[in-house]
Amino acid sequence: MSTSITRRTAAAALGLAAALVLAACSNPDDGGTTEVAATSGSKMRINISPDQKRITTDKVDSIAAEVPQEIRERGTLELVQSSGSAAPLNFHATDNKTLIGIEPDIAHLVADVLGLKPKFHAVSWENIFVGLDSAKYDAGFSNITVTEERKEKYDFATYRQDNLGFEAKKGSGLKISGPKDVAGKTVAVQSGTNQEKLLVEWSKENEQAGRKPVNIKYYQNDSDTYLALQSGRIDVYLGPNPTAAYHAATTGKTEVVGTYSGAGATLQGLIAATTKKDSGLVKPLADALNHVIENGTYAKALKRWGLSDEAVTKSEINPPGLPKTDQ
Repeated sequence: MSTSITRRTAAAALGLAAALVLAACSNPDDGGTTEVAATSGSKMRINISPDQKRITTDKVDSIAAEVPQEIRERGTLELVQSSGSAAPLNFHATDNKTLIGIEPDIAHLVADVLGLKPKFHAVSWENIFVGLDSAKYDAGFSNITVTEERKEKYDFATYRQDNLGFEAKKGSGLKISGPKDVAGKTVAVQSGTNQEKLLVEWSKENEQAGRKPVNIKYYQNDSDTYLALQSGRIDVYLGPNPTAAYHAATTGKTEVVGTYSGAGATLQGLIAATTKKDSGLVKPLADALNHVIENGTYAKALKRWGLSDEAVTKSEINPPGLPKTDQ
């Protein structure tokens, strides 16, 4: 399969069904599971209990030898993730303690290949980058999109497609495919994300076209955002498509009314393991990711969370990302 799959245009992304179609809530009688219906129509149950039975793989000595000596000697891979709950990307199991989701699963696979013990740190979104800057953490696995601006300070090893979802109150009648569809609308977004960057650009485009700007709102956490959505204080919430689809199906109160590439109109967005620039870690991360892509464990990890549609065929180092904002 050609690696060009990772370069689908936003037009293709707009035509995609949500990566997840989820139904039912956790079932305490079977250890905590959620039913997932894939876009193919088949159904499966995902494990949201603390006993994850994660997909594992063996150490590869030649790749492990590429890891900077300081990290090899330490024996741990210090990983940082957002403290916010974002199922099925990263969230807590039914014990409210164990970190689960596709992000920690992929991080575990990479650590396996490198022969290191993964050690996770949950912080606020902005502190992910503060911690990488200071070398407090080795790498971020937290749904981080490759952007041209971020590439000035960080190195990236890609591992998943990045598609965004517009989530509205169920029955809203909204359909969002471009800037004009959010003109004059009140839209919530998380600060410092590529979602915010896209929304700001769309608002400017609306004003330049003589339409109303977007009324952008920020909330401290998801619960406040969804309360605002249900009460009508906001019209739409823009976030990662997997989390939007998961929330919509498991609550029955919202719906995904549009999807878009996380890198804008002409480039398929990509999610990547993120390290401080020139730390020496990006190549072993990419090589580890390519190894698990090739041996099939990567595909198994995506499948268990219903995210097979977001697979890439190759991990790329510092590919083209979301363009810088025009000055």
